Amino acid sequence: MEVYFDNAATTRVDEEVVNLMNEVMLKDYGNPSSLHNFGINAEKYIRESAEIISKILRCKEKEILFTSGGTESNNMALIGSALANKRNGNHIIISKVEHASVGNVASFLESLGFEITKISVDGDGKINIDELKNAIRDDTILISIMMVNNEVGSIMPIEDIGKIIKELNESRRNKIIFHVDCIQAFAKLRIYPAAMNIDLLSVSGHKFHGPKGSGFLYIKEKTKIKPIIYGGGQGGGMRSGTENVPAIAGIGLAAKKAYEDFDEKINNLNSLKEYFMDRLLEIENVKLNSKKDGVCHIINASFIGIKSEVLLHTLEDNGIYVSSGSACSNNSKKEKSDTLFNMGLSDEELDSAIRFSLSRLTTKDEIDYTMEVLKANVALLRRFTKK
Repeated sequence: MEVYFDNAATTRVDEEVVNLMNEVMLKDYGNPSSLHNFGINAEKYIRESAEIISKILRCKEKEILFTSGGTESNNMALIGSALANKRNGNHIIISKVEHASVGNVASFLESLGFEITKISVDGDGKINIDELKNAIRDDTILISIMMVNNEVGSIMPIEDIGKIIKELNESRRNKIIFHVDCIQAFAKLRIYPAAMNIDLLSVSGHKFHGPKGSGFLYIKEKTKIKPIIYGGGQGGGMRSGTENVPAIAGIGLAAKKAYEDFDEKINNLNSLKEYFMDRLLEIENVKLNSKKDGVCHIINASFIGIKSEVLLHTLEDNGIYVSSGSACSNNSKKEKSDTLFNMGLSDEELDSAIRFSLSRLTTKDEIDYTMEVLKANVALLRRFTKK
């Protein structure tokens, strides 16, 4: 049996999405900037995908800018808004548990003279909102907080943060821009940026059965942001370069399918997650680092006494694929998880943490099989480790 539990890293592309992209590449392959029918047909896919996504987010189509994925969207949001608003101040706030595509961009901006404040999280991986509120200064120009943590699945109080920023902006001459990384949240939560007072919002297509190399950035109308890619002026001048029409068509269809029968899909995922978490506790000395009130698809657990990489490869030998952390930081195997560290986990808990991440394709049988393998191997691995 083959079981894929690394869906927070990437998902299997939906077959209908593959078929649509194949049609675009072989049939409607024109440049969308061209004036002839091939170009017009290609441009139609961009409009259709923008329409689909704008209806999901309840925003305007022109507020959707297609990108190559979440990393580019986060880079554009932070760098573009920081440079556009640097006359108003140089202070930026993020959390201590942001994805590297936010955290490393913040470090880059720090090298340009911006000042970065990082807000801590509690033992559940949720941001300290009072600390955030107290960190805001007169020269604060940007706040960037993820909606869902990619390692433990904690859901941040984005609506509350949005309200705080909105209230402050009503009395400020220099407005604070609010960016939210929704890469693990889109297709798992209902997200309405206008109602949540979000100015910039990042999404990546391959997290919800769309293609790799697809994503978008929601840019609220009139938000001050500069391009970081210059050229022929595509994307309304915000992102030059010929659009990746197959990927844009793909992410549009993937988004549409993700939000069809949405409540049914999410309720099923929540049921599977709860069942899996309860079953993991049948094993001695397992600590759940994720909470049941977190996002529906991420479970992080520490198997005390076993190195995470040892357990990961044992599961792999049995056809089960999991993660020992964020896929985007796995090239640095010796580095400990910032999220788990900031949640206060011990070294032993950090070293033994495994992330299981589900998708709409996950079945109860896959969970039961995984539990069989875990129960057959965990005690043996602990004895081996002690030797």
